This record gives sequence, structure tokens and C-alpha cells, in this order.
Amino acid sequence: MSSGSRLRKELAPPHKSATGVIGRFVPSIGWLARYNRADALGDLSAGIIVAIMLVPQAMAYAMLAGLPPEVGLYASMAPPIIYAIFGSSRTLAVGPVAVASLMVAAALGNYVAQGPAAYLEGAFIISLEVGLILFALGLTRAGFVANYLSHPVMSGFTSAAALIIALSQVKHLLGLTMPGNLDFGHTLYAIASSIGTINGMTAILGLAAVVLLFLVRSKLAGVLKRLGLPGGLAAALARTGPLFVVVIATALVGGLGLHDNQDVAVVGTIPAGLPPIGVPSLDPALWGDLALSSLAIALVSFVESVAIAKVLAAKRRERIEANQELIGLGLANVAGAFTGASAVCGGFARSAVNFQSGARTQMAAVITAILVGASTLALAPLFAHLPQAVLAAIIVVSVIGLFEPRSFVRDFRYSKADGVAQGVTFLAVLGLGIEIGILAGIALSILFHLWRTSRPHIAIVGRVGNTEHFRNVLRHRVTINSNLLLLRVDESLYFPNVAFIEERVLAAIAERPGIKHFVLICSSINVIDASALETLDEMRRTLRDFGVEFHLTEVKGPVMDKLERAGFIERLGHDHVHLSTNDAVVRLSEPTGNTEVGPNLASLGRRNSLH
Repeated sequence: MSSGSRLRKELAPPHKSATGVIGRFVPSIGWLARYNRADALGDLSAGIIVAIMLVPQAMAYAMLAGLPPEVGLYASMAPPIIYAIFGSSRTLAVGPVAVASLMVAAALGNYVAQGPAAYLEGAFIISLEVGLILFALGLTRAGFVANYLSHPVMSGFTSAAALIIALSQVKHLLGLTMPGNLDFGHTLYAIASSIGTINGMTAILGLAAVVLLFLVRSKLAGVLKRLGLPGGLAAALARTGPLFVVVIATALVGGLGLHDNQDVAVVGTIPAGLPPIGVPSLDPALWGDLALSSLAIALVSFVESVAIAKVLAAKRRERIEANQELIGLGLANVAGAFTGASAVCGGFARSAVNFQSGARTQMAAVITAILVGASTLALAPLFAHLPQAVLAAIIVVSVIGLFEPRSFVRDFRYSKADGVAQGVTFLAVLGLGIEIGILAGIALSILFHLWRTSRPHIAIVGRVGNTEHFRNVLRHRVTINSNLLLLRVDESLYFPNVAFIEERVLAAIAERPGIKHFVLICSSINVIDASALETLDEMRRTLRDFGVEFHLTEVKGPVMDKLERAGFIERLGHDHVHLSTNDAVVRLSEPTGNTEVGPNLASLGRRNSLH
């Protein structure tokens, strides 16, 4: 087999050739058909390690969402199994995550006063709406909509979310008496106002847990590697540290009676048993009230999940199908809505641990779900003395890495527009709320994109030496011909930028009265819309009145097809369309008109110039 054939086989989605149409919709059929002993051993070890990590984490994220801890456990049972069947990633670990939990809490802020039952019902409606939105996007192959959440917008959002999440847990870390579900500003004010209500023992437990979790996270992997464990396994085991912190703290609180003696807040009784089956409310008013929040949660969850899945898949030369991910995540959330679970998506830390622990297929997720279910059945009574401060510490340590101020500096240095979009998203999420903040970031990113593409880079080019290469006259020593103006536009031509381009072209020709031929180099033009076509036709007529012939070169096939269908090539003349810039220069240059010019680097910073 050739190397090219072998690479195509490795990169092809494994389920397609094996199972056809059904396999494309149910990817698990493909990997189950080839499941072997090595897969089973890897999945078993990963499933056990992730379950150890997930039990305390799931309860913590449920608390972050303002939900009972068992809801987080339920979100770790049915949804991962459903994703395992329909998802395209082999190693993505689906379940409750910090950012989605925060967004659920923000969406349900107005439901707190209506009581726990209404709040819980709202959470299930969100799970169902998120699932239906994702599933519908997958069926319609509309995964591209998530592309409007650019990296700077997501980075600004996650940094702000990390601050909001960490600040929201100060109440539980210190045992403060203050209301919950406040926005960022009011939370700061409430913390400052209630600082005198700190519960000393709660603060000791919470802060000690934070320190211990940081030590486990930063030091334990190194210790385990020195003891002889492989690096990947050591890192994965270090991620299970929260469970041991939970065990120690629960034993202390229960053994010393700190809940009764020192008023340390605990999780309390957790129902033992499997998730209850129920149908969320179908009240249209509630659905409409939560629709925008559900849409935001769906898009953020999808972007986060796909980003993680792509990274992990690339490490093993596997592929994921974005639209199949929408279907898998959608059905997982629908299953969660009917089994008492909050919204779920792929978690970065959990997926990384799953991968590092040897997961080969989604059977690892099934094993994890079974173990979480067994823990709920057998160990639920033991969680009664688990201090809320420790769960808050787990949340704080989990999200602190999401806050990345250096990302803003890096993006701003590279692109001021992207840096501003990130900064505006960050501030808007903090000051105006999650949904408005994300929408503000998306809107600003689109505006900046329109602004950039409306003023594209335009270069006058000349021949480099005796080669067939043509480069910018301001950056290279090149040869130009007094008879020709060679101009390259580095952007597609569409209605926001055609007036700008026409103005620059006519100005350049006016400055060069000896020009007889204008050649538009189309190597960077992927699209010419109807407005741009009209402008090109007008430019052709105007240049002819000036005594200048209009030529095209290096036109891409799809663009040429559209120009021919519109009759533009016929009006321009087939002899005015050239295969390459070199062909045009050879045909149109005057032998005595060549002049060598050098780069004028001082002009590179001029705004709105041809450069």
C-alpha cells in the first residue's frame, strides 16, 4: 500500500466504510465491530480513573449551577452513555462542566424566588432545549454557526466566566451569610458587606482544601513519576486527587461533628438510587423565557466540546465529524432532561485524563457512567457530611486555569481588533451578563471582520529578477514595465470593499499616465459577488475611455465559471484573460519599458495606500 493510500485510510472516519449510512449516524457500531482486548483494558483503566475524578466534580458543578448535588451525578450517567453511542469522538468525556453550570445558574437567576421545584424544572427545560437545538443543528448540517464564536470571543468569555465562578464560591469557601445568584458587581459588594459573618471552621476547611488541591495538582504527578509510574498515568492519577480531599474532609466533619458544633455547611442527604425518569414541563412561557439562554449554552458547549475533541483526535490520527458531534451532544442533553440531569458537554480536564489514562473508545465513558451509578447507589449516605467548602474549593481550583490575561496581551499584540473584541467580551460578560456579553463579542468580531475586508490589502507588483515570480514593489527589488500596471487584491470582491478597490485602482492609473494595460491579479480572490461584478464592468468601461485595457489573470475556476455565466468574460474579451501573471507580462510588455525599482519600506505603514 502506498504512503498516500495508507494516510487516507488512517484519516478516514472508521465507521463509514464498515457500516455505511447507519454507521455515520451511529458511530459506535464501527468501533464496536473492531473492539478487542487491548481496547477493553485501556477503556477499563480510563473509566475507573475518570469515575474517581468525576464523582466529587459532578457534585461540585451541580452546586455551582445552584442545583442539588445528585443532579450532577445524574448528569454523569445517562448522557455520557448516549453520547458514547452517537458521538464521533473516541475519547471525549461528556458530563457537567463549570462554564455550562455557570450559564445555567445565570439563566435561572430569576427562578430562585419561586422555590427549588421551579428552579429544578427550569434546569431540565434548559437541558431539553439545549439538546433539541444541538440535534437540529446537526440534522441540518449547520455546525458552522458555532464558527461565529471566534477564539478571542471565547477566550474573553471563559476568562470572565472563571472570575465569576471563583467569586461565586467565596460564599461557600468562607461560610459567608449572603445571597446567591448575584451578578459580578453585586457579588463583590455582598462579599465586602458580609465579611464579618465568616465561619472560622468553614474558612479553615475551604482554604486548606484549596491549598491541598493545588499541591496535589502541581506536585503529585512528579512524585508518582519518581515512584516509577509512566508519565501519562501519573498525570491522570494526580487528577483524581479531589476524591481523596473529599474523603479526608468528609471524615473530619462527620467524625468531629463540625456540622452541628461549628455550623459547617454540608451537602446533606443525597437520594440513593438511579436517576428518576420524568418529562420536563412543556409550558410555552417557560420555554420562551429560557430559549436565548439555552441557545447560548448550546453554542458554547458545542464549541468547547469540538475544540477538545479535535485536539485529542489529532493525537491519534483520528477524525471527528462536527455535525455528528452536534447530534451526539444533542441526544445526550435530551437524555439528561428526561433523567434529572443538568446540561452537559465535553470537559477539557476530564477528557484529557480519559485520554492519558488509556481510553481507546467510548466504552470508557460507559464504564465511568456505570461506576458513578454504583457510587450513587452504594455511597450516597456517606456524602451527607461532605462540606460545601470543599466542593467550592474543587470548583475554584478547576476553573482558575481558565483565566488567561496573557491571552489578551498576545491577541492584542497580534491583532488590535481581536484584542479589543476579547477585552469587550470580557468586560461585557462581567458587567452585562453572559448572554449579552457573548452577543456583544460576536457582534464586535463581525463588525471588525467587515471593516478589515472592506479595506483589503492591495499591492502593485513587479517581476523578481529573471524569475516568473511577482512581488510587492514596496517590499522587494523588482522590475516593472511602464506600459503595465500589475495589481493584486488580497481579498474576495464583495459589496463592502468594491468602492474602496475601485477608488484605489483609478487613483493608481491616474498617477501613471503612460499605462496602457491594467492587469488585475486574482490569485487571492475566491468570490466576486453581484455588486463587485457590476463595479468591474463599470471599471472596464471607464478604463477603456481612458485608453487603458482591462485584463484578468490567475482567475480561480469557480470564479471564472460565474464570470462566464454572467457574460462578463465575453464583454471583456477572452484574449484579456491570462493563465498566469507571467503570461500577461510577456504578452503585454513593451521591450524598452522596463525599470528596476526597490522597496520603499518607509511607505509600508501608510494607511489606505497600495502596499
